[in-house]
Amino acid sequence: MNWYDVDKEGYPRYFRFEEDFVEDNIRCIPMIVRFKLDACGIKLKLAHWSKFTAGERKQLGDQPCVTAEQINAYRLFLQHLIEVRTGHEATLLEIDQTPAWADGDRILPDLQQQARQIGTEISLSQWRSLYLLQRFALLKLCRPGHENRNFPVAMKEFGLK
Repeated sequence: MNWYDVDKEGYPRYFRFEEDFVEDNIRCIPMIVRFKLDACGIKLKLAHWSKFTAGERKQLGDQPCVTAEQINAYRLFLQHLIEVRTGHEATLLEIDQTPAWADGDRILPDLQQQARQIGTEISLSQWRSLYLLQRFALLKLCRPGHENRNFPVAMKEFGLK
């Protein structure tokens, strides 16, 4: 599998900072899948992810999840997959209708604070130049309690450091 595959718009499906686990049968949940989980309102535990086949993991990264119809199909597929592979029902989450990564006019203070910790800042024009999955990834990587070792690598990959 080409870990740095691109989607139909030409954006990478997986980031370079995810290379180590994407090449290894996608053993961790990649950002593209986390993005889709937020869109369809399902919490997916790593323990559940690890029970999926490599093909199922790849399908979750590849399957479209943009339109209302696609999001619903993704949700149904994932709910079925979780039930079949784990014997448990999927945990549903509330879907954020105004996620911070979609706001091109505001950078969250937590993100700026994390950027400062590695000796940089993100300008509004830089934030706006990122595509949505990049913004999403940075916000996930800077969350309190999250292992932030990939944050500086992502910043460099996205041309921000």
